[in-house]
Amino acid sequence: MDKPLAYRMMPESLEEYVGQEHILGKDKMLYRLIKADKLSSIILWGPPGCGKTSLAKVIANTTKNKFVQLNAVTAGVGDIKQVVAETENLMMNPTGRVVLFLDEIHRFSKLQQDALLPCVENGTVILIGATTENPYFEVNKALLSRSTVFKLELLTINDISQLIKNALKSDKGLDGYNIKIDEETINHLANLSNGDVRTALTGLEIAVSTTDMQKDGSINITKDIIDESVQKRIIQFDKNGDSHYDNISAFIKSMRGSDVDATLFYLARAINGGEDPMFLARRITICASEDVGLANPNALVVANSAMQAVHMIGMPEARIILAEAATYVAKSPKSNSVYLAIDKALEDVANNDTGTIPMHIRNAPSEGMKEHGYGQGYKYPHDYPQHRVVQQYLPNKVKDKKYYIKDETEIDFNNE
Repeated sequence: MDKPLAYRMMPESLEEYVGQEHILGKDKMLYRLIKADKLSSIILWGPPGCGKTSLAKVIANTTKNKFVQLNAVTAGVGDIKQVVAETENLMMNPTGRVVLFLDEIHRFSKLQQDALLPCVENGTVILIGATTENPYFEVNKALLSRSTVFKLELLTINDISQLIKNALKSDKGLDGYNIKIDEETINHLANLSNGDVRTALTGLEIAVSTTDMQKDGSINITKDIIDESVQKRIIQFDKNGDSHYDNISAFIKSMRGSDVDATLFYLARAINGGEDPMFLARRITICASEDVGLANPNALVVANSAMQAVHMIGMPEARIILAEAATYVAKSPKSNSVYLAIDKALEDVANNDTGTIPMHIRNAPSEGMKEHGYGQGYKYPHDYPQHRVVQQYLPNKVKDKKYYIKDETEIDFNNE
């Protein structure tokens, strides 16, 4: 068989489809729409290997409408116009409708996506867009509003294990081979694939095709052979994609939540995925100021020093510096009083009439200005005990405002 195992094992019907029960269970809307051939335009959003293309193939085998598949990497506006023209030719297509599967729809430019709008809106084209990127960021809002977004999740180890077993006993798969593989090895392969069925089936095919046959005609697949065939556990991380934002969000929230182990885990995930170490250092520095703040001002010093050290040293040693700074920030007591204070002040300045600066604290570089009240009555704090003196600093219109509210976790400056 010339075609890859993963391609050969694509399901032909919903009954053969494994996984995504949250959207394809028998009581779920998408299942019912496909079964009834009443599908409207949809966007399938999920990580690589989770079954987006397989689901499109099931729809192709189910619908009575013409089915066309395009890839946004190679297709253009001309291809869309041709599909629409052929669809509207009732001699060629009596239903007057087409199900268009557009893989990697996020690769289409705004102009290309706009070309789809009229035919999607009038129902000529039933769009099935597939994307690994967040469609709410990558897909034209007008097109998105005319579609239903279904989020596909990573397949579970049980799902992948089931698909491996299906491939071993299917005549489309590896049924013609006398393969010996135990349950533990199947689960090991499923675990290495990390939810990507394409990786699992490709690894299995490599293992079978590169393993010598035993004297009894069997092919014995072990965990060691699987490790060689897959090489490294697949990590679902794209430093430029949706997982980048998910991971950095989890990293920051773990530091903010004082969970050191989670902080180190998401840091390791980012480093393993090729994240820019300076980007990570900047996020640690921001967290040190925003979330630790005056509860431990030294956290900002540590984070800033770490950022400079990462810049000078680089990877792989910078991983240790990043880990030290992130751990320090995670373990520090937390206060966001300064973060809240500056935002309240900014909101006031931007949106409200806050009055004018009091004359007594205005600058008076010349005698003439003093005659107009500039600097008149200013009390110099160093002339008073403990270098403090009570006087009005805020404009009259906001003189009673409290922007900064001391948090109980903050250090005591004995200065309130």
